[in-house]
Amino acid sequence: MFIQTETTPNPATLKFLPGQVVLEDGSVDFRHADEAEDSPLALRLFEIPGVTGVFFGHDFISITKDEQETDGFDWQHLRPAILGAIMEHFVTGQPVMSRTDGDLAGEGEEFYEAGDEKIVSTIKELLDTRVRPAVAQDGGDITFRGFKEGVVYLHMRGACAGCPSSTATLKYGIQNLLKHFIPEVQEVSAV
Repeated sequence: MFIQTETTPNPATLKFLPGQVVLEDGSVDFRHADEAEDSPLALRLFEIPGVTGVFFGHDFISITKDEQETDGFDWQHLRPAILGAIMEHFVTGQPVMSRTDGDLAGEGEEFYEAGDEKIVSTIKELLDTRVRPAVAQDGGDITFRGFKEGVVYLHMRGACAGCPSSTATLKYGIQNLLKHFIPEVQEVSAV
């Protein structure tokens, strides 16, 4: 098994491509080891000292390392352990998720006013066709959370969570795109 790695705009996150499907549908973001009980792979990755986040996309895994600690938590030392854990997991044939019921994305309920269904549908279509594929290439995901009084609320996950360039992506990329196509959109905000 050959696993490729790619850098992301977030220096604390590295993207791992195992050359096979990681999750058939959706994505899952674990920000703490105690959230990973339904994923044998995430639990294995959190056992590696310095790993503080695990994100599963369709065909990639993004790993976030501890930026506060400097004791050997650089990619040069972490990468071999992470590659070994991913390889060992896939070779054994264990599932990535032991339970897949419920909301994999873990985002909760969406919110928007009655009557805004058409605007929300257009927002979601633009996110799915123009934004999410580009963000997935950088090892993350951005999902719709809500729309209220002209403000679109988005959830940033994986490499996007905590990325230094995420504010620029939101304000100058996504906000401009949505405002161009949907006059009702005034602002985009992360939740």
